[in-house]
Amino acid sequence: MNKMDYETALKRLEEVIQQLESKELSLDDSLTLFKEGIDLYRFCNTKLNEAEEKIMMVIEEDGKTKDIPFLDLED
Repeated sequence: MNKMDYETALKRLEEVIQQLESKELSLDDSLTLFKEGIDLYRFCNTKLNEAEEKIMMVIEEDGKTKDIPFLDLED
C-alpha cells in the first residue's frame, strides 16, 4: 500500500464498502474485505493527518509571523 496514493486508496475503500454492503459474500470473503477496508481507512486517515500538518498558514500579525493550523482559521 506504500505506493498507493490517497485518491486510489479512497476509491478502493469505496469499492470495498459497496462489496460488503452487497451481502453476497461468504463470511471468509467478508472478513478479508473488512480487513482490507480497515487497512485502507488507516492509510487514508494517515495521509489526511500528514496533509493537515503541512497546511500551516503563515499569518502576518503585528510585524511578526505566526504559524496557525489551517483548521483554527474556521472560527
